[in-house]
Amino acid sequence: MFQLLTFCALVLCASPATTPAQQVIQTWHRNACSLVVCAPAERGLPGRDGRDGLQGPKGERGEPGLQGPRGIPGPPGIMGPAGPAGQNGSQGETGPKGDVGEMGLHGIRGLQGPPGEIGPTGAKGDTGPQGERGAIGQTGPKGNPGTPGPKGNQGSVGEKGAKGDVGARGVAGPQGPVGNIGPPGSKGDKGSTGERGTKGDSGLSEVNLMKNQVTALEGQLKALQASFTKYQKVATFPGGRIVGNKVFITSGYEGNFDDLKQRCQQAGGQLASPRNSAENTAIKDIVVLYQKSAFLGITDIQTEGTFRYLNGETIVYSNWQAGEPNNDHNQEDCVEVYSSGKWNDKSCGEKQLIICEF
Repeated sequence: MFQLLTFCALVLCASPATTPAQQVIQTWHRNACSLVVCAPAERGLPGRDGRDGLQGPKGERGEPGLQGPRGIPGPPGIMGPAGPAGQNGSQGETGPKGDVGEMGLHGIRGLQGPPGEIGPTGAKGDTGPQGERGAIGQTGPKGNPGTPGPKGNQGSVGEKGAKGDVGARGVAGPQGPVGNIGPPGSKGDKGSTGERGTKGDSGLSEVNLMKNQVTALEGQLKALQASFTKYQKVATFPGGRIVGNKVFITSGYEGNFDDLKQRCQQAGGQLASPRNSAENTAIKDIVVLYQKSAFLGITDIQTEGTFRYLNGETIVYSNWQAGEPNNDHNQEDCVEVYSSGKWNDKSCGEKQLIICEF
């Protein structure tokens, strides 16, 4: 090392003392020797460079410089291969219901389709509640008398009723006029001679005549008493009506069929059983007066659809409402009469007005 340093030439830079020092550095590529010309020569020769010495401490890090300008972006790279498809994610929670949108414009009405086939008839509905009784209508014109119906078969004899109470003795009515003498009958054949009778008292013919007259008067008295009893019953009830030999009366009582039938029997009569239009009209007038439908003494309890009187005889007169009888719910075996005089089959358990016939 020392020989290398001696090989190097030292050059003094001649300059005035007041001229600043000049430093010249030359580098030889082969020997890597540096020539350093220092300050004025009076200060002595320049010393060796410090490369052979110990490295000095590292200086403090300087402040970072200002960021340089952004470079021009390079061209885009080639697209890489597509990665494998990812798995489906789990279904998210249902979002809140959105607000109702505005109603759209009304569409054009479509053409009417062809009529459908008629459906099957539905089951018969239950009988509705009985409507309110309407106002009493005006009496219609009297109809023409109907032709008499065929004579019915003779009914079976009914059971003998309980013996009634003894009625009050009636007042004897006035004696009726003597009837006209009838024409003499044809002369009869002569009878055989009878046995000779015992000798009677004198004046026997007059006694027999008196007996015959008394018997006739007793018959007339009984007839008058029966008529008086009938009219007495009619006078007892304001709703009574007389048609021919029949009397129809009511007390205003209401009950089911069996109850009314028993009450009429206890009074010596039976439930009203009209056999012609005149008797039906008399019953209708009582119904109008009391504004209540009444049971008749007619049922089809024995044979469904065949209506009979209480004695078992088939009815000879009827005045059914249109569409009746219909035996609704298979429970209508009795007959009621409306204020119009029309008939309707009715359940025997319903309560109706009592009208008795005497």
